[in-house]
Amino acid sequence: MEAQSGAPCVPASPDCIPPGHSALLTSLPLSPDALHFDDDDDLEVFSKDAALNDGNSFSPLLLASPSSMTNQYRFEDEPDIIKDIFITVDEPESHVTAIETFITYRIATKTSRSEFDSSEFEVRRRYQDFLWLKSKLEDAHPTLIIPPLPEKFIVKGMVERFNDDFIETRRKALQKFLNRIADHPTLTFNEDFKIFLTAQAWELTSHKKQGPGLFSRMGQTIKAVASTVRGVKHRPDEFTELVEYVNAFSQKINMIDKISQRILKEGKDYYEEMKEYGPVYTLWSASEEELVDSLRGVAGGIDKCCKIMDSLNSNLSRDLIPIIHEYVLYSDTLSGVLKRRDYIQAEFDSKVEMLANKKADTEALKEEVEKLEDKMECANNALKADWDRWKQNTRNDLKLAFTDMADHKINYYEECLATWESFLSSQTCELQLDVKQEDSS
Repeated sequence: MEAQSGAPCVPASPDCIPPGHSALLTSLPLSPDALHFDDDDDLEVFSKDAALNDGNSFSPLLLASPSSMTNQYRFEDEPDIIKDIFITVDEPESHVTAIETFITYRIATKTSRSEFDSSEFEVRRRYQDFLWLKSKLEDAHPTLIIPPLPEKFIVKGMVERFNDDFIETRRKALQKFLNRIADHPTLTFNEDFKIFLTAQAWELTSHKKQGPGLFSRMGQTIKAVASTVRGVKHRPDEFTELVEYVNAFSQKINMIDKISQRILKEGKDYYEEMKEYGPVYTLWSASEEELVDSLRGVAGGIDKCCKIMDSLNSNLSRDLIPIIHEYVLYSDTLSGVLKRRDYIQAEFDSKVEMLANKKADTEALKEEVEKLEDKMECANNALKADWDRWKQNTRNDLKLAFTDMADHKINYYEECLATWESFLSSQTCELQLDVKQEDSS
């Protein structure tokens, strides 16, 4: 999972090696006590940006660095998609009422599709509207893989409700949710999706009152029924294999998510310690006349490595943590899709059994069985096609996230190495001058 340059730092200072980054797969997961559930909030994915100095100023070595080669990769299996709909989520606004406080976001859509009345639309939506859309998509397409929304809980003690970082993280997640739907060959033409993008607030409210779909109407009941489906009769082997794959994928991606977030926390703690470490050398230099230059040099090196560490943390927050956590949510989505497929088959199997035992009107039951058989076949075909598409997208997303992480790690170690090499070079020159002066005297 982790790319290292082979020479992270010179022995003169171990202070540029981030804690925990060399043991990603051996670290322990977060304690369950670290999570606090709140029905009104999403998971905060750490995303604090930092303004940093240009690392290339440390040494001419960096100008010839090959570390950026990972940015040159183009995956040949990435499909060329001609987009005809573009969606942005921006301009969050806080709304305070006597009952609640919530955030709305501007949804700006540009499209060339003929089924839209205009080429540009602008509406405002709150998080509950996104939940409604996701529910409608699940109702209409129970065995398609609907992109996940961020959950309604936060990591305890890490964020405040509706602070800037939280709002920005949610905005990015909501924009990705809508664009994944827009890029889906089936979901993108869903009528509720179109209404979500184009209807004004009062129109959307009116549309919602027309009544929930099948799955929403049955609410938690059908979810409970679906979750209790065990040992579906005659389940095709390919779907049993999918269930096993999803279980294994869920276990691994959850572990990676927990460890990655813990490593990020350790990196941030390390950064805070580094900020206090450098000034100590500066203070020390005031009382050591013969070591002034050396102590100040160490202080300067630590300060530069501290800034590079902050940049690495920001990159992990922005590029790796969100994509890993999105696929944690996807693992839950996949489990739900497979359970809904099993529910459809369980309903079919039940009717077939009733027909075999002649427990109802035979002709009417035969017709119902035929309809359920068609429904099950459609559901199976939809899931198989969507599964192949999801696997390809997953492969591309994770490959890009891992190569980006490798690039950031290489940059981190190279910049720290250049910092301490520069310090050693300056000390060597001073030592040679001292020797020459002693010889001449």
